Amino acid sequence: MTTTDRAVPPTEGTEIATLDGWLDFYRATLIARCSGLGDDRLRVAPLPPSSMTLLGLVRHLAAVERHWFRVVLAGEGVPPLFDPEPGTGHDGGFELDDSGIGEALAVWEREVASARAARATAGPDGAGSLGGRPVSARWIVVHMIAEYARHCGHADLIRERLDGRTGV
Repeated sequence: MTTTDRAVPPTEGTEIATLDGWLDFYRATLIARCSGLGDDRLRVAPLPPSSMTLLGLVRHLAAVERHWFRVVLAGEGVPPLFDPEPGTGHDGGFELDDSGIGEALAVWEREVASARAARATAGPDGAGSLGGRPVSARWIVVHMIAEYARHCGHADLIRERLDGRTGV
C-alpha cells in the first residue's frame, strides 16, 4: 500500500474547488492512516466495545461514496457494495469478510473515481434525488467532508491504539 500525498485545499479557490479540495484531503488522510499496516493489523478492533477497524472504515467509505455520488447524485441503479442484511438497505461495509486491504482499496479507488466523475458531470449546480427530494451536489460534497472528517478521527484513534503512530 502506498501513502497518498495530501494536498492542502486551495485557500483562495472557487467554492467547488475548495469543497473538492477538502474532500480529497480527507480521502487521502484516511488512506494515510492505513499506510504501513498489513491485513492482520487493519482487521484489529482495538477500542472495545467498538468493532470498528481501519479495514472496515475503508470498506464503509467506499460504500458511502457509491451511495451519495452514484446512487443519489447520478441516479445510477447500482447495487450496494456490502449488504449484510439483504433487503434492509444497510450498506455499512464495516463487517469484514475474507477480502483484504488490496481488494478494499481497489473498490474504494473505483468508487472515488466514479464519485469524482459524477460530481464533475453534475457541476456546481447539479442535484440528485433522495427519497423523491432534491439534494444538491454542494450538500452531498459537504456531507461527504463531514463523513470523512468523522471517520478520520476514528481512524486516528484506532491507529494510535494499534502502534502509537499519530499525525499521519
